[in-house]
Amino acid sequence: MSKMNAALFYGPMDVRFEQTEIPKPGPGELLVKVGAALTCGTDIKTYERGHPTIIKQTPSTFGHEFSGEVVEVGAGVNDFKVGSRVATCNAVPCMECFYCRRGQFNLCENLLILNGAYAEYIVIPARMVKYNVYELPDGMTYEEAAVSEPLGTALHSIRSIQIIPGDTVVVLGSGPLGLMLARLAVLQGGRVILSGEITEERKKVATDYGVVDFIDIRDHSAEERVQMVMDMTDGKRGADVSIEAVGFPQAWEEAMQMVRKRGTVLFHGGCKSGTTVTLDTKTMHYAELTLYGRYHQIPDDYRRAFNLLKYRLVDGRKLVTQTLPLSQLLEAFGKVRKFEGIKFAIDPSKM
Repeated sequence: MSKMNAALFYGPMDVRFEQTEIPKPGPGELLVKVGAALTCGTDIKTYERGHPTIIKQTPSTFGHEFSGEVVEVGAGVNDFKVGSRVATCNAVPCMECFYCRRGQFNLCENLLILNGAYAEYIVIPARMVKYNVYELPDGMTYEEAAVSEPLGTALHSIRSIQIIPGDTVVVLGSGPLGLMLARLAVLQGGRVILSGEITEERKKVATDYGVVDFIDIRDHSAEERVQMVMDMTDGKRGADVSIEAVGFPQAWEEAMQMVRKRGTVLFHGGCKSGTTVTLDTKTMHYAELTLYGRYHQIPDDYRRAFNLLKYRLVDGRKLVTQTLPLSQLLEAFGKVRKFEGIKFAIDPSKM
């Protein structure tokens, strides 16, 4: 067989399902039959308006959270074989640039990015095979293994701050990353308040993950939400830590208003380029707030995220609402936009 099913991006709001050539792996590379490719906010935004770095030419395959089975290995590959079930982080640093030499691998100037998971087959480049590919143990599903990529970004963020057991942590955002960040905060001993669109499904997952308090933003204004956090904390001082996981400027500003003096604010959600926020300099100065901006992940974050899923300290199965055929990819995007699911797994072998 020389053709495969693929979702091809031609332009904003223009994705077509076609048969295209199966790629061939070069030296050091792996050809993987995709077992599951997950929906992601980045892929949805790419579909809606394109992407300056992910999509370099059209038509193009896209999708980046995946796992699957190795069906062909390139020359020089020794750690994996045909039949290996694998997952990978879709971006890998060069290990040689200014930032890589300083251990700041997520800021690599020559970051290699892989896209194309919404297709039956994908080639994993040699550099990625060397640093970012892990074999699934028996019993680990393709769906939960594919969660490793976004979980790595959440882990990169949470590792940068200190959560002391017993701290109150408010997470703004009830999407997949908000839920992952909430679970990681719980694993560090935090008492977590989740603020977002609290659907029945998301509340169940969050509760299973250890979240104890909820604020449904659909029922309360920003001012009310800030006051609710104050009322839920000791002395009504505010949370010890707030984590923004939405990517909207209003949420960034709200996160800064929810912490106590000497509190920590973590910005995980990236806003649209050119976005600005208003900072209360009096609060920032006299309350001695600490603000962190965090982006992407490094190979060690991905390794640790994969292990958290492997041992089900984070149960990735809870984040996948349903598995759908490739032909229903756009329907899955629409469901996510309407909060009718958390993540959807796409099976590219089925049309």
